[in-house]
Amino acid sequence: MYSSTQPSPPGPFDEKTLLAKLRNGDADGFEYLVRTWCSRLLAVARRMLANEEDAQDCVQEAFLQAFRKINEFQERSALGTWLHRILVNAALMKLRSRQRQAVELDENLLPQFDESGHRVGKSANPRSSAEELAVRQEVREQVREKIALLPDAYRLVLVLRDIEGYDTAEAARILEITEVVLKVRLHRARAALKKLLEPLWKEELL
Repeated sequence: MYSSTQPSPPGPFDEKTLLAKLRNGDADGFEYLVRTWCSRLLAVARRMLANEEDAQDCVQEAFLQAFRKINEFQERSALGTWLHRILVNAALMKLRSRQRQAVELDENLLPQFDESGHRVGKSANPRSSAEELAVRQEVREQVREKIALLPDAYRLVLVLRDIEGYDTAEAARILEITEVVLKVRLHRARAALKKLLEPLWKEELL
């Protein structure tokens, strides 16, 4: 008797089995990899690029690179970690290839800093981070929207350190900057984000 039931998706596979399938060019392995990681990678790309079309293109490019380079994967990290790094690098390439002028925040909005990287003027809590500010789901969404307004240099540092959880050394390596520069940018990014969010906090107190 004919059945209209759709075939079950492949998997689940443990990592060893999945790697074997990927290296053998098995279609089920590729489908499982995409189905497992697509939504997570897209979320990262959206935060980094602040553009839906670019984010989708970036995820597609990341999977294509992973498929082409799967035999180069040396299993020094988890497969997901390797795939995540490919995505981050693809997003950075996308940003660097944009032939446009960066949209700068109003100078009055950004806090001012001296040559040592310390804030001049009103005191602020430099340890305020996206995670500390995003206590509730509504606040999380507001934070994401404001992060998208940050200049690329600030947004990338904030996403890698405060959202994706990379340590300072790894984030600096990915962005090809020194750890000192990364720390200064992160400090400024957090302060700028806090400034952007202040009107929202005031509204909640009314």
